[in-house]
Amino acid sequence: MEVKGKVKVVNATEEVGAKGFKKRLLVVETEETYPQSIPVEFVQDKCNLLDYIQVGQDVTVQINLRGSEYNGRYYVQLQGWKIEASSEYATTPNPVSNMQPPLPSVTPEEEKDDLLPF
Repeated sequence: MEVKGKVKVVNATEEVGAKGFKKRLLVVETEETYPQSIPVEFVQDKCNLLDYIQVGQDVTVQINLRGSEYNGRYYVQLQGWKIEASSEYATTPNPVSNMQPPLPSVTPEEEKDDLLPF
């Protein structure tokens, strides 16, 4: 599954519990008629994926849907495992290198020579 939208929040990595479990929260706002703020949690080694993500970036996040039960209550969690920033934040090639070489200049005398007699 995937979630697409604009990054609203990128929290710092936090350690939970005595064993040092790491998690990091990302909130993505969807671009729909009624935008939704979707919290996606990255855990353990996946926390590092958010190091270069900035608020305002358009992203696509690959997620796993997790569910659990505790004391008769049910909980849902979206766990991210891959994130891709939109191409507008990617490096673009130098526009000068994509240009055609300039056409050679033609003098008026050379132009007259090119004219056909009819």
